[in-house]
Amino acid sequence: MKTATRNTGAAEVVTLGYYLKVINKFKWRIALLAILVTTLAMVWALQLTPSYRASATLLIEAQQRKAVSFEEVYGLDASKKEYYQTQYEILRSRAIARDVIEQLNLLEHRDFQPKPSMLSWVMNDIKQWVKQYIPQKPQTLPSTADAQQAYEKRMQKIITAFSRRLSIHPIRKTQLVVIAYESSDPALAADVANAVGEAYITHAMQAKMGIAKQASGWLNDRLSILRERLDKSEQKLQSYREREDLVDIEGVVGLVRRELEQTAQQLVEAKRNQSELNAIMRVVDEYGRDDIARLESINEITTHKVIQDVKREVVTAQRKVSELRQVYGPKHPKMIAARAELATVQENLSAQIRSLVMGLEKEMRTANSTVSALQQDVEQLRQRFQMLTRKETEYHQLKREVETNRNIYDTFLSRSKETEVTSDFNSPIARFTDYAYQPTNPAKPNRKLIVVLAFVATLGFGIVLAFLTDALNDTLNNAEEVENKLGQRLLGVLPSLPSSKRKPLPTHTFFDKGKLAFAEAVRTFRTSLVLSQMDRDNQVIEVTSSVPGEGKSTTSINLAFSLGQMEKVLLIDADMRRPSLAGRFSLPAYQPGLANVLANTQQLEECIHVDEQSNIHVLCAGQIPSNPLELLSSENFKALLAHLRQQYDYIVLDTAPLEAVSDALVVSQHSDSVIYVVKSGSTRQGLVKAGLHRLIDAKANICGVLLNQVNGKQKQGHNAHYGYYDSHGYTQANAPT
Repeated sequence: MKTATRNTGAAEVVTLGYYLKVINKFKWRIALLAILVTTLAMVWALQLTPSYRASATLLIEAQQRKAVSFEEVYGLDASKKEYYQTQYEILRSRAIARDVIEQLNLLEHRDFQPKPSMLSWVMNDIKQWVKQYIPQKPQTLPSTADAQQAYEKRMQKIITAFSRRLSIHPIRKTQLVVIAYESSDPALAADVANAVGEAYITHAMQAKMGIAKQASGWLNDRLSILRERLDKSEQKLQSYREREDLVDIEGVVGLVRRELEQTAQQLVEAKRNQSELNAIMRVVDEYGRDDIARLESINEITTHKVIQDVKREVVTAQRKVSELRQVYGPKHPKMIAARAELATVQENLSAQIRSLVMGLEKEMRTANSTVSALQQDVEQLRQRFQMLTRKETEYHQLKREVETNRNIYDTFLSRSKETEVTSDFNSPIARFTDYAYQPTNPAKPNRKLIVVLAFVATLGFGIVLAFLTDALNDTLNNAEEVENKLGQRLLGVLPSLPSSKRKPLPTHTFFDKGKLAFAEAVRTFRTSLVLSQMDRDNQVIEVTSSVPGEGKSTTSINLAFSLGQMEKVLLIDADMRRPSLAGRFSLPAYQPGLANVLANTQQLEECIHVDEQSNIHVLCAGQIPSNPLELLSSENFKALLAHLRQQYDYIVLDTAPLEAVSDALVVSQHSDSVIYVVKSGSTRQGLVKAGLHRLIDAKANICGVLLNQVNGKQKQGHNAHYGYYDSHGYTQANAPT
């Protein structure tokens, strides 16, 4: 299961073991925090005043019983959800709360009395002292208005406190609502819950009665106005009928409408006939009235029955003449008689055509007269119809006004009668299904739950705080972090041993039989160092760190002890700013050393001290110079190391930390390898990386990192002394290195 991050080269893997390790690291702190907060919560819970909770159940009627249905007067619709929501808010209203407070006289109850605080006690004592020693102006009695204002202000505060203790909870999918109240007095809790329900019922009934009476009065006032309006509209309608002499306006208008339609139809027919006659006469005038032959070609003349009969006679006479011409000569009496008969018939045809033309002309004049007469009739009928429709429209307007006024009057009259009948009908809007009873056990505080929740919450918070602290901790704590985050070889891990913060680890702990694990860790470190540098010369070894307090001097001493078991070793205190080796080996402060040799004030043999227990040689820093960096950069230091290489197998240099001064960088130019000491759980990664980069830039041979003061049970806390090696504080402090 992946739960925590751990860098593995290119990717980050999370493991459950990491979380368990963090919890185990901070377990005592988490437990202490949880116990402390739980104890405080227990003390606080024991001091809390018990609060009792009583509840009553109220049934809100969906359809109130009423003598006559007149819901419109109240504007209530019990079928809607908004109705019940409105009732719940009325139960929570300040008006109901005020009625209950005044009814039960809660102004003087202890629940609503201000609780004196330490500050108020002090202020009262100060006021009493001021009254004793400082003359006071005579106080005037407050006016009635001021007293009323103060009373109202106090009442509003109590109503607010009362509302916070009151809770209204509707039961889902029912018409039931639970009224609950909390108080330090169990009897008062039950009384208030019942009083709220009763006040709500009384308030609703009073509101209904008040609305009914107000509606009744308003309806009666409106009825008199509507009665007058109805009478006026009826009188106006009757006056109009009499003035216009109207009996059946709808029938008269219908009769005139039909007459107008018939006359208009006759006019259309007359105009069509007129148009036909005018067309015929135009053709006759065009052909000429004497040109019988052309007149015969007119269709209206040809198709006339009289003309057709005469034409048949002409045809018969012509056929007879044709037949006789084949038998007789032109002078034969029968031929003469036949021609005479033909001429008579043709003259008759001409006469009939002329007569027909004259008849058509006379008929045309008659048609024109008829069209003119019909047009006059239609115009007269149209004017009469328009006049009648205007009267009908005005009549209907007056009639509608009468009907509207009568409907409104009848509606108001009906509502007025209903209101009068039901105004004194006291139907409750709700009723109790369960009255509140005096509780025997307090509802809160639940002291056990408070203590348990405080413990659990603090425990969880402590764990989260532990993870947050660990996440913000960017120090180095184990070999894996050294190799992955610094990219350097881990030479060894030295365990943390119990010691005083003001006193360093005893110098010869390496040889203490009770500290075999520490000695074995030093030997492992020595072996790793030797094996890592087998392919090159590793005679001069420099030991440095980022900041003071990381144990570089202790590391140098124990490295020299471990190397001295096999080879001849010289331990040099190259930290000439804050030397510590003289004190660690119980040498006097005036013991000459490296600074004296480099300044040519002492001989080398006079400055070297031999430790009898470890058999290593020690060269202390000597007298603290004013220019240690110049001495380490001099040719004398280089020549001294070259001379010492001839006499010793290993030379261990304890140098100043890198973050303070540049001494270690100068010394690294004359060293075969550099060991970088990092205090576990203390030094930040940024400082270590900065120091390593400085050494790399100086082309020093960094053989690896030593992780110092590693606690197997718990990592060291953040105790890095940043700025310790500055130009002012380095030589003034006296902390262990």
